[in-house]
Amino acid sequence: MKAVLALLTVAAATAAFAGQAAAGSSNVGITIQHVKVGCHSWAIGNGPLKETQSLTVKAGTTLTFTNNDVMPHTLIQLTGSKVALTGKLMNTMGAKAKIVLTKPGTYVFGTKAGEDYTKGIVTVGEDHVLRLVVTVK
Repeated sequence: MKAVLALLTVAAATAAFAGQAAAGSSNVGITIQHVKVGCHSWAIGNGPLKETQSLTVKAGTTLTFTNNDVMPHTLIQLTGSKVALTGKLMNTMGAKAKIVLTKPGTYVFGTKAGEDYTKGIVTVGEDHVLRLVVTVK
């Protein structure tokens, strides 16, 4: 029983700090995923899927976005020093976009979603408006 409890504690701690662990590396993966309530969300590393995410990284960090949603997404920069968005139109499943954050500051990114690739996708409620707030130190 103690072993099971210890394993569950480690699993919960790992999940809780997944976004922070990803933020410590020089390449952070962010995945857009279909969800039934809200249509789409994104996750940092292996962290939870949420509509709004935030993380703190060091200057020089690369953010790699992967679109695993059932619709295309265009990555857009909403605030912060201008950055080059490589592959910002993610118009197929598995498409990637990259950003290298070289200057300290706060940046906000979002997506503009397109129409579903296939018919019959069921979602509940209003579509999420994805936001990612990145603080570069």
